[in-house]
Amino acid sequence: AAPPRPPPHDPDAALRGSQAVRAALDHALADDERVFLTGIDVPAGGGVFGITKGLHAKYPGRLLDTPIAETAIMGLGVGAAMAGLRPVVELMYLDFVGVCLDQLMNQAAKLGFMTGGATEVGMVVRTQFGVGRSSGSQHSQSLEALLAHIPGLVVLMPATVEDMYGLLRSAIDLPAPVVVIENRLLYAGSGPAPAPGHRTPIGRAAVARPGDDITVVTLSRALHTALEAAAIVEAEDGISCEVIDLRTIAPLDTETVLGSLRRTNRLLIVSEGAGDFGVGAELAARAVDEGFWTLDAPVRRLGGAPTPVPYSPPLEQAWLPGAGDVVAEIRNLCRDR
Repeated sequence: AAPPRPPPHDPDAALRGSQAVRAALDHALADDERVFLTGIDVPAGGGVFGITKGLHAKYPGRLLDTPIAETAIMGLGVGAAMAGLRPVVELMYLDFVGVCLDQLMNQAAKLGFMTGGATEVGMVVRTQFGVGRSSGSQHSQSLEALLAHIPGLVVLMPATVEDMYGLLRSAIDLPAPVVVIENRLLYAGSGPAPAPGHRTPIGRAAVARPGDDITVVTLSRALHTALEAAAIVEAEDGISCEVIDLRTIAPLDTETVLGSLRRTNRLLIVSEGAGDFGVGAELAARAVDEGFWTLDAPVRRLGGAPTPVPYSPPLEQAWLPGAGDVVAEIRNLCRDR
């Protein structure tokens, strides 16, 4: 089982999420001359959210601008990785993965297999998503399940400042294609600064809050929604929630989830993407398959409606699962405990 998160190395130091990502890229460029960054407006503009701003001057020639052509950008990354470099490619919005899916699905993910291991594609794709800023249905989608369904791709979703740094550093180290999906609403959030060089292990979930009555598994920013809900039900109902941050979507750490389920006997999965056909469905299937005899209640999933994300702020908030929705689900599952 995954241990609880370790205490920060310096509890008085803090970073915003955007600063943690930038620091990870800065340190990776400094540590490994094979690393370079590329994408639309990445050098001078710093990308769509300004994450890489300033790195172009610090590392001349290692931040490359590209046209607005996602297939070409991904092709550049695949070819550079095959040549032994370590490209970090920025895909402006996760929604645009449909434009360049062939490069990821049939090239990056398969070349190592098709060459009998003779070719490594050590490539990182950084991209972002997020519901809650009225970005519209074509700029808000949570498509991690689509990518996780492709054998050969590693898919990561950091939820904390520590992991926005540590997972990215681990991804750049990995001699395999990795998609790091950042939630843009976490860029402005702050948290304890990780130690320089910190690596978050890939394939290991984290216990963000220990508990005894129910296991709540989360993806990305849903962690913070679940932690808010867990505090409410503990104060008002005496329900003890174990909250797990998956961190890695593929490979999926079912050992930690099922180990927690064996103790709590109840399972709720919370995400901010459309609920149907998602990571929650996969976890529910495994819980019923491997953990059936430990269940004292049905496995429940909580996610967005199976509709495009609305643009209207009130409708968007109604679409997005909030802490109140999580509280209601926890109370329902624990009513007979």
